[in-house]
Amino acid sequence: MRMLFLDLDSTSPDHLGCYGYHRNTSPNIDRIAAEGVRFTNYYTSDAPCAPSRTALMSGKFGIVNGLVGHGGTAGDMKLEGTERELMGKLTRGGSLPSYLGLAADMNTALISPFAQRHSTFHFYAGFNEILNTGRYGNESAEHVTPVALDWVKRNASQDNWFLYINYWDPHTPYRAPMEFGNPFESEPLPEWLTEEVLDRHKQMVGSHCVHELHIDHRGKKYTNETSPNFPRHPGEIQSMDDMRRMIDGYDCGIRYMDDHLGRLFAALEEQGVMDELIIIISADHGENMGQLGIYGEHATADQGTCRIPMIIRWPGMKKGVVDEGLHYHLDLLPTLAEMLDSPAVPDWHGESYAPALKEGADCGRDYLVVSQCAHVVQRSVRFKDWIYIRSYHDGFHLFDEEMLYNLAEDPKEQHNLAAERRDICFEAVYYLNEWHDGMMRRNSDAVDPLWTVMKEGGPFHAKGYLRKYMDRLKETGRGHLVPELVRRHPGEFPTEPSNVLASLQAKIGAKMAGK
Repeated sequence: MRMLFLDLDSTSPDHLGCYGYHRNTSPNIDRIAAEGVRFTNYYTSDAPCAPSRTALMSGKFGIVNGLVGHGGTAGDMKLEGTERELMGKLTRGGSLPSYLGLAADMNTALISPFAQRHSTFHFYAGFNEILNTGRYGNESAEHVTPVALDWVKRNASQDNWFLYINYWDPHTPYRAPMEFGNPFESEPLPEWLTEEVLDRHKQMVGSHCVHELHIDHRGKKYTNETSPNFPRHPGEIQSMDDMRRMIDGYDCGIRYMDDHLGRLFAALEEQGVMDELIIIISADHGENMGQLGIYGEHATADQGTCRIPMIIRWPGMKKGVVDEGLHYHLDLLPTLAEMLDSPAVPDWHGESYAPALKEGADCGRDYLVVSQCAHVVQRSVRFKDWIYIRSYHDGFHLFDEEMLYNLAEDPKEQHNLAAERRDICFEAVYYLNEWHDGMMRRNSDAVDPLWTVMKEGGPFHAKGYLRKYMDRLKETGRGHLVPELVRRHPGEFPTEPSNVLASLQAKIGAKMAGK
């Protein structure tokens, strides 16, 4: 058995041809989709990058594995504690690659810099061979493909291997070489992105809104700066020409990557293994391209960020099938276990959807709960036609505490119906509480890392940014938004004790001194 897993960072299904996109961004991906099963309601349980891949590799939700953010305590997995054995659980079949190695005797290989990018070295657990492409996730396809082609040339004809390849081109900022050109320059933008929508988005605030598409992590600033190294990526979107530059930049990244996937598939055909090869194509998260007024970022627990592509071509199984059930990305682990006729690891949180591959059967969940704690702090419930988003920290976007969108009628999340449909919100909160109770029962230390993030000052990509952002808002005519940001985030502005509190403290001090 041979298996290829393609992890296409920041790839939104909305921008792939096989998911209905009007531009020809993904002919090679589309070909694989036509030969297998395409999942339309597939979600990462935890966004963005590090939480998503940690949940996938461990088979556990972030609320249990502990890694839900990009910094602070919640930037690391929880320790196994006193019950840890000589080899930890990730080595003993608890991770995706270690399970495949033990259950199916597969040689497991990884081509990715991801562990180094986020210091998530548990990501390596179970891989026999690790090839770091060396640019901390800033590589383009021309840096990845030669490494992949060399591996294929040396190993493809052997039996029983699992190869995981990470491509980065759709990740902001958009880096397809300029000599690649722009195959979409004369094609229309998505119909929903109109002047009216842009005008509405100009009233919004926060990182990666139309006014600030760049985060300066060293300077702790949200800015409209651009870089000559990334000419496809604008610093702001103030006109429809800017909008075109943004959308074309993202789509060129996907198409450039897809062209390289075509080279990889051709090499596998030359090795004579393509026909029997299991191919899995997915992503760590999607990319907001206007959803919630955010562009070129994966910063929320919403449809744009958390819905991801999933395509599985398994020779001998269903072909040309579209599965519309609700699934988590971590459901892949028990699915592979069932497909391999091997027992699943008991403490995985996923549910197998192998019947979808074998029979085309509907085996989706009733609802999903997805989380984001790196840019904002949100938990969301995806059920029926709805997504309900609850914000604990808005990342300075001034989101409503509750947001509700009917995805059948409003797939780009432009009209919040929470005030109108309290009945649907109540149903969503019931699901959220039910999920939370179940997860906390499985939580060895009974600590929800979402609240760890909050207690440590908020999400990594917002913590410490507000003071300088207030200055920018005043400089750009948006100073009227500052009081509300200050009201919502008083923790960003530590103050001296009030006169009343100071007086009480003085009296306590005097009594302690015996005066």
